[in-house]
Amino acid sequence: MKNICQLLVLSAVLLSGCGYTTGSLLPAHLKTISIENFANKIPITDEISDRQRYKTYRPLLEVDVTRAVIDRFIFDGHLRVVQKKDANLILEGALVDFRREPTQYGYNDTIDQYRIAIFVDMQLIDTATGKVMWSEKNFAGSDYYFTTGPQRKSENAAVADALNDLARRVVERTIEVW
Repeated sequence: MKNICQLLVLSAVLLSGCGYTTGSLLPAHLKTISIENFANKIPITDEISDRQRYKTYRPLLEVDVTRAVIDRFIFDGHLRVVQKKDANLILEGALVDFRREPTQYGYNDTIDQYRIAIFVDMQLIDTATGKVMWSEKNFAGSDYYFTTGPQRKSENAAVADALNDLARRVVERTIEVW
């Protein structure tokens, strides 16, 4: 009898769960999405500060942003990525900033850690109604990387991680309610 009571208590605890779940923000009829190529709108000739006169530019970063977002939607699977003519939703966006900022200094004022941040402006459009479902300005994905020590990684690896963070957040913004 004691074993049965213990089993019932254990079952109740395991089945109760925490109640944390995600749900889709989108109506059931929205099943496909077209991701337009992100445009590069970084004004690279604008001065930004005394220390850094011009904005940082990474060639073809807008292509990397587009590819990362498409790949993340495919990986997620809630919306099928299709051509614009077949889409229920269209995601339009523009790369508006890329920042590489020092965040930690070591001896002799050497930079030990940087933050990479990629900023986009974007909007999601319902093709049936033409209505903008949501719009975001300066939506960011970021990553930190050390230049020395056991946690050291390259800037390219940090950019790839920042792209993955941005793409994950774009998909979450599109399909999830928390």
